[in-house]
Amino acid sequence: MMSEQRYALVTGASRGIGRAVAIRLAQAGYRLLINYASNHAAAEETLAAVRATGSEGELLPFDVSDGAAVEQALEAWQEAHPGEVISVVVNNAGIRKDNLLMWMPREDWHRVLATSLDGFYHVTQPLLKNMIVRKWGRVVNIVSLSGIKGLPGQTNYSAAKGGLIAATKALAQEVAKKHITVNAVAPGFIRTDMTGDLNEAELKKLIPVGRFGEAEEVADLVAFLCSDGAAYITGEVISINGGIYM
Repeated sequence: MMSEQRYALVTGASRGIGRAVAIRLAQAGYRLLINYASNHAAAEETLAAVRATGSEGELLPFDVSDGAAVEQALEAWQEAHPGEVISVVVNNAGIRKDNLLMWMPREDWHRVLATSLDGFYHVTQPLLKNMIVRKWGRVVNIVSLSGIKGLPGQTNYSAAKGGLIAATKALAQEVAKKHITVNAVAPGFIRTDMTGDLNEAELKKLIPVGRFGEAEEVADLVAFLCSDGAAYITGEVISINGGIYM
């Protein structure tokens, strides 16, 4: 492992999977950059949990879909941390606006795709250069079962996550020789705020292990993909869904 401090940026880290990933990476020794769009109080809770691990972190608020805001935030961070490199990026930010396509407002289509796909570009693209110069980096994109098999009522979400899966595979080939890995993690039904509106009692009947997953289980997988031990894994989409393969 490189001797200098490693910085990890986790988008959408104020709660749910993002928070669990931030805490787990802090336990692995990373200094965390905790991104969030608007829920400052929840982001502060994540920061407190990161510091409780003995690591350190800082808040980095911006809307990943807003390219100008992302650019400004990352440039300001770099100016405040000369010589430092964000070498791990976990693109976790995502939103759901479920509806049948025939009833889906244009705004709900564009907003969901902008958060996942534009957000991936806005955050990852400007950080690649320093990873390439240092010849080490990790990019992990949080996708979804919906992006693999498609789910009715989630045409927008399925399109966004499916697109991110394709981007993962393409980028992995671009940067592999620079010792940068790019992988996707595809959760199934995970118990978070985002799935709070789902009928867990009914849906868990579809899951071979018979339960929803926990955010910490996803975080463990992400942390492994960010480690030196995962250096030979790239361009992969790893499902964590309790055995759902339909």
